[in-house]
Amino acid sequence: MRRFIFLAIAGLVSCDRPAPAPVATRTESVTATAETEPVGTAKEDAADDPAIWRNPGDPAASLIVATDKKAGLHVYGLGGKSLAFDPAGRLNNVDLVDLGERGILVAASDRNDEANAKIQLYRLDPAGPRLIKLGAVSGGKGEAYGICLSPAADGSVHAFSVLKQGLIEQVAISYDGKAATGKTVRSLRVPSQPEGCVVDTRTNKLFIGEERAGIWQFDSRAEGPTEGKLVARVDGRNLVADVEGLALSAEGADAGWLVASSQGDNSYVIYRLPDMALAGRFRIAKGQFGSVEDTDGIALALGDFGSAFPGGLFVAQDGKNQPSAQNFKLVPWAAITGAVKPRQSARAN
Repeated sequence: MRRFIFLAIAGLVSCDRPAPAPVATRTESVTATAETEPVGTAKEDAADDPAIWRNPGDPAASLIVATDKKAGLHVYGLGGKSLAFDPAGRLNNVDLVDLGERGILVAASDRNDEANAKIQLYRLDPAGPRLIKLGAVSGGKGEAYGICLSPAADGSVHAFSVLKQGLIEQVAISYDGKAATGKTVRSLRVPSQPEGCVVDTRTNKLFIGEERAGIWQFDSRAEGPTEGKLVARVDGRNLVADVEGLALSAEGADAGWLVASSQGDNSYVIYRLPDMALAGRFRIAKGQFGSVEDTDGIALALGDFGSAFPGGLFVAQDGKNQPSAQNFKLVPWAAITGAVKPRQSARAN
């Protein structure tokens, strides 16, 4: 009897032991092969978030739209030169979607009025290039932070307006190529401050980065459930707060990779889709261009981008870039997958 009681107590004690610390995955190094001109706002945290448009007819003439969150919106060429700029003030995050004959729709989260979020809308004219203003629609009550877009089956584009206090407003944007209107169709929420977001349109999954907690997954459909689940937690080793930008590489029906900016240790984490298994980590080290630190927004696009980026392009905001103002660094996606080898199981130190 005493032996039974002892074993039972021992079992209870063992259950109270803390879980083992997560094993840190090895962090590989890559280098940037190009960088943008610095944003115009000097000596401040200003550059923030990029979005990529791939030119199917001339991949080397593809464009990057990116925010100076103190001043407005840049359009960069792959050589890094700023080719156009709209001085729209405090635009924090940006996304775009190519709608074919209707043109390239660009949406930026507007925090000029911190009590009333707006979504600034543009048509990107690649021939200029130039940004053609389409006006703004409401992004909800609160301070605008993140934004991501997803085309819907009815021809509209759904924008996810991520607000600083944890609310995510899903806004259906009707756009005919000339004018745009918006209507809020659903509200989601995470417990604390979010920012980065991305939609996997193949599987109707919306990923939201909650800066101090991790990555949430929601159903992106307007008619879907509003409950989300935390699919990747901040653990201080592999994913280090703040969780900032999110980007997605789609391969096949539902495979590919989700990349997150692990700002707290100046690295990026790759998760395997669709199961969100940890697949690897990398950082952008000093090479021909400087290293990258304190990254906010990131963007990733697959396909041919010319001889400099034949297999895809990864763009990351550089929060240091000293002695110049902040900018964005460009890395071939093939260099990242070659270094990290995410198709293999993650390697531990």
